[in-house]
Amino acid sequence: MNTDQLEKFFKVIDKCEGRVELVSDDGDLRINLKSTIAKYFSLAQIFSAGAELIPSLDLVVYNEEDAMRLLEFTVSGGGWR
Repeated sequence: MNTDQLEKFFKVIDKCEGRVELVSDDGDLRINLKSTIAKYFSLAQIFSAGAELIPSLDLVVYNEEDAMRLLEFTVSGGGWR
């Protein structure tokens, strides 16, 4: 995901009404993407650590409308390409 896509992704997250989290497979890392400080600090840590330390992350969305909003963003080509 490039910087422009990341900015668009965060704009979609900001529109979400419920909690949105980025979670590692083992659950050790859990980032509340609704918190501006947490998302920027944690994402900087993740990107600097590299894929060898955190091979995959899950996006956990607690509100159904928010899940649809994020799915639409992904399907429309807004991110993850």
